[in-house]
Amino acid sequence: MRQGNIIDQSMNAIKQSEAMSEQTFFITGANSGFGFAIAQAALEAGHRVIGTVRSQTARASLLERLPDVRVVLCDVTEFDSIPAVVAQAEEDHGPVDVLINNAGYGHEGILEESPLEEMRYQFDVNAFGAVAVAKAFLPRFRERRSGFIVNVTSMGGLITMPGIAYYCGSKFALQGISEVMRAEMAPFGVHVTALCPGSFRTDWAGRSMVRTERSIADYDALFDPIRAARHEKDGKQLGDPAKLAAAVLQLVASDAPPPQLLMGSDALRLVRERLSRMESEIADWEELTRSTDG
Repeated sequence: MRQGNIIDQSMNAIKQSEAMSEQTFFITGANSGFGFAIAQAALEAGHRVIGTVRSQTARASLLERLPDVRVVLCDVTEFDSIPAVVAQAEEDHGPVDVLINNAGYGHEGILEESPLEEMRYQFDVNAFGAVAVAKAFLPRFRERRSGFIVNVTSMGGLITMPGIAYYCGSKFALQGISEVMRAEMAPFGVHVTALCPGSFRTDWAGRSMVRTERSIADYDALFDPIRAARHEKDGKQLGDPAKLAAAVLQLVASDAPPPQLLMGSDALRLVRERLSRMESEIADWEELTRSTDG
């Protein structure tokens, strides 16, 4: 019965999206994971999709699987080139209605062991790259008084766990920036939502993840079981990218979208647990907190 409800919800989301007039989606990182799933769902619902990839090889692969995608080359870490990419995309394919800021990857490594260069690149892709793409669209959406920005963050932008400090840090940054972006763009009729997925069957924990080599034995007892469990669960996660894509189409069809939207029951559980602990921590230290008032 529960499975049937999920299928019905997915079908309703697709039907709701089909009822929308045709829109143009700009999806970064469209050749895999959530980006590919959303691109496929949007095309099936009758929308136009502009998908970014980083190489000609990725371009050929994406077109082989989704021939109707308008593919553009864009490395989100080449910040200065992004405005021209966006301008050319709109000149070639018309005004964009929905930005899906999806490009990103995961870094796994104990903080003490992980070089700062790896942190810098993690932030360049997940935070600075996403912001650079959004900033290229902000004046266009503002002037048109319409538009929808979906910044793909993570449950790791609301909770943390050992071994992914750089990843969580980048997603916390994008989470906060998304909230400010939402407040600043709301007067112009532009929606901004942070999409916060839990564990899904994508390449995030597999070939796409960058892993720092282990070097300090003191961390073995803490981290080795975490890394082993992540390997074991890869490909077996509860989350279905196709159902996330259907949910995203339902989200962008909403007239009153939320500031953030959790995706997956694991994200729901873990974020609720963190909020409960935070409420308890605040209460435990409330007297000291108030003691600093003048």
